[in-house]
Amino acid sequence: MSLIEELKTQDEIESAYPIMSQLRNHLSEKTYVELILEAQIKEQYRLFALYENEKIVAVIGFMPMITLYYGRFIWVCDLVTDETQRSSGFGEELLTFVHDWARKNKYNSVALSSGIERKDTHRFYEEKMNYKKVSYVYRTTLN
Repeated sequence: MSLIEELKTQDEIESAYPIMSQLRNHLSEKTYVELILEAQIKEQYRLFALYENEKIVAVIGFMPMITLYYGRFIWVCDLVTDETQRSSGFGEELLTFVHDWARKNKYNSVALSSGIERKDTHRFYEEKMNYKKVSYVYRTTLN
């Protein structure tokens, strides 16, 4: 039976690193923890883990936001299922949890960005979760 719980303490956040690092493999554990703790304070970032048989198998991180384009919405920053557990319904369960959280807290939509090369992930969002492709995301790195 699965259980979804919010991760708030440094120890709890560290416990999700082995799963999160499968998505964010450019981050050391130290940097990952520092960024999560700062984002929790400054950006209202929320990190939740899905446990199956008392083991974390998937995590999702999101932020409530307000913009003129989306209005009040939830931005999903991170969603990853352990590579050995993919296609088990855990990603769908976590996204559904966020949808319910958004409705309960009066946010009108949920948005996210996904890497261009992640075709299977796009199929999951579009076909399974009913997300629509609405824009491109651009980024520049500043020195």
